[in-house]
Amino acid sequence: MAAGGRHPEVSKGWCGALVLERRLHNMTSVEQSIQNPAVDPSLLRTSVAAPIAPPPRLLMGPGPITVDPRVLRAMSAQLVGQYDPAMTAYMNETQALYRAVFRTTNAATLLVDGTSRAGIEAALVSLIVPGDRVLVPVFGRFGHLLREIAERCGADVHVREVPWGQVFTLEALEDAVREVQPKLVALVQGDTSTTMNQPLEGVGRMCHRHGALLYVDCTASLAGNPFEMDAWEVDVATAGLQKCLGGPSGSAPISLSPRAVAVIEARRSVEAGLRADPASAEDTAPAGLRIRSNYFDLAMILDYWGEERLNHHTEATTMLYGARECARLVLEEGLDATVARHRRHGEAMLAGVRGLGLAVFGDVEHKMHNVVAVEIPSGIDGDAVRAELLHDYGIEIGTSFGPLAGRVWRIGTMGYNARKDAVLVTLAALEQVLRRHGAPVEAGAGTAAAQEVYA
Repeated sequence: MAAGGRHPEVSKGWCGALVLERRLHNMTSVEQSIQNPAVDPSLLRTSVAAPIAPPPRLLMGPGPITVDPRVLRAMSAQLVGQYDPAMTAYMNETQALYRAVFRTTNAATLLVDGTSRAGIEAALVSLIVPGDRVLVPVFGRFGHLLREIAERCGADVHVREVPWGQVFTLEALEDAVREVQPKLVALVQGDTSTTMNQPLEGVGRMCHRHGALLYVDCTASLAGNPFEMDAWEVDVATAGLQKCLGGPSGSAPISLSPRAVAVIEARRSVEAGLRADPASAEDTAPAGLRIRSNYFDLAMILDYWGEERLNHHTEATTMLYGARECARLVLEEGLDATVARHRRHGEAMLAGVRGLGLAVFGDVEHKMHNVVAVEIPSGIDGDAVRAELLHDYGIEIGTSFGPLAGRVWRIGTMGYNARKDAVLVTLAALEQVLRRHGAPVEAGAGTAAAQEVYA
């Protein structure tokens, strides 16, 4: 072989190619089989994969959910430049729409490019200076996630827990805040792992009384359950599109109070390559205060979304189109009406699974509207039931995590799937599968119970 891995005769140009062709022609069949091993003919059809063609599915789990077709249509629009006047207008409109969804007047309301976890990370890494004391009340998997992220930010994390299936009282939260004296309280509103909805009224005021900021992860609850950012004095809230907002995962709405913005601005640093003099220390926070992520640096992201339009990243235009449409559709329906729709169809699903004789996990009085945790009956293979629902009916429901893995199914009624036909079809299919697995289920009892809610 020649240098670079080329055959010496191939390197001689067209005459070399003729020599090589003659040699190949004179090979024995054995030699040719060695040089050209048999290839599956199906692999020769094309050098690329086939076009994406997802099977039809009704996503009735805890998220993601079936995306509203109007959101998909919005996301099919062509891109424009990130500083095109049309693009900056869409950004401004998106900010205004999410102020209404969060029920806030916060100027610092925008999107973080990434899944809902990107919003959580951006909030915590931008608020927490290493060594800050942070209180994380945990009542499910996603409280543990807040604890882990805060620890990775270098916080001195203090955890308080209640059993999964319960929530905290305001008194218990205040006792913990009084004892820990945190700079930040990081709390989940709706934890889909347990389906619980933590009451927030009075929590922000209590935190402020003790000198703490309040961060809330409302990924699973926003637009399906009441959320009042300003009235409840929440300092930072983050969400995602893939639950009650009816969109795909990939964009994280976030809103920050003036208190939170002041903390973040005190840590503000501008990238060297954006400064007039890259060697200058101007607009650079002290090393100990500097936000420990570039991508999730909310100080720079605020500059990008603000009047300065200081370059930070290239906005995920298609996701912005989708996020904008999600909020637009919620407000077109009316936020209160959207929450009421989730409440109604959630109540129908709850009645339906009870009508099938299934037990519901947790404190139902504090359950989110949009998801229910159903205890898997004794002797029933929970994963087999889920697989049969998916294979035979195209319906997906969820299992859970940690101590609830294999103990419950989680059934969602959220976003585009918070509607009557989706509820009734899911209940009818679940009934048939349970009967085939030997569960003592009364025929038609689930849909009948749901219909009573709709009557």
